[in-house]
Amino acid sequence: MFIGHWAPALAAAATSRKAPPLALLFVGAQLIDWAFFGLLLLGWEHMRFSPGISVMNPMDLYDMPYTHSLLGAALFAGAIWALRALVVRDPVGGLIGGAVVLSHWFLDLLVHVPDLTLVGSPPKLGLGLWNHPWIEMPLELGITFGALWLYVRACRPAMGRVVVLAGVLLALQGINWFGPVEPEVTAGTSITAFFAYGLATLAAWWMGKSAAKPA
Repeated sequence: MFIGHWAPALAAAATSRKAPPLALLFVGAQLIDWAFFGLLLLGWEHMRFSPGISVMNPMDLYDMPYTHSLLGAALFAGAIWALRALVVRDPVGGLIGGAVVLSHWFLDLLVHVPDLTLVGSPPKLGLGLWNHPWIEMPLELGITFGALWLYVRACRPAMGRVVVLAGVLLALQGINWFGPVEPEVTAGTSITAFFAYGLATLAAWWMGKSAAKPA
């Protein structure tokens, strides 16, 4: 799952006036992966490229005990709730943001081959939709652009900005699905991921600036 992780962010912003700003929700939706690629740089978590490990994704995510365990995801979500509740005095918004963060693990559970954990150690979990592109591809596009449609309907952002965000998301997903496979993991692997997440978040922030709160 890549751009599909932003579907809960768009849906939350479309359905609750108490939701944090869309750009913050975009960061929250991918917070677990922001952290993973940071820990990858530090050597605290690990991956390798192994073409064929699944039909759609060559990443062998063999060591992610902190970011991609259910316990780790829950701790990230709890931290977001606490930060929002204590610093901004917005416990409801923190709860919404925390739920968006936690959604990441459950969406990954659908598509990953078994590499997720409950508490950082085996058993490893994953339903493996990356091995079934005819299911995963329409699912990812459907939830993402379905949520974007909900957001547009509820918040009425400028359509030109909606088109820009949609184009950015489609381009990033196309590169993810059909782009070249790196021969090995380098610092550039994390930098590329940060750039992609940052670009999508910037486009969401720009679109959100033209939007109203949902009714």
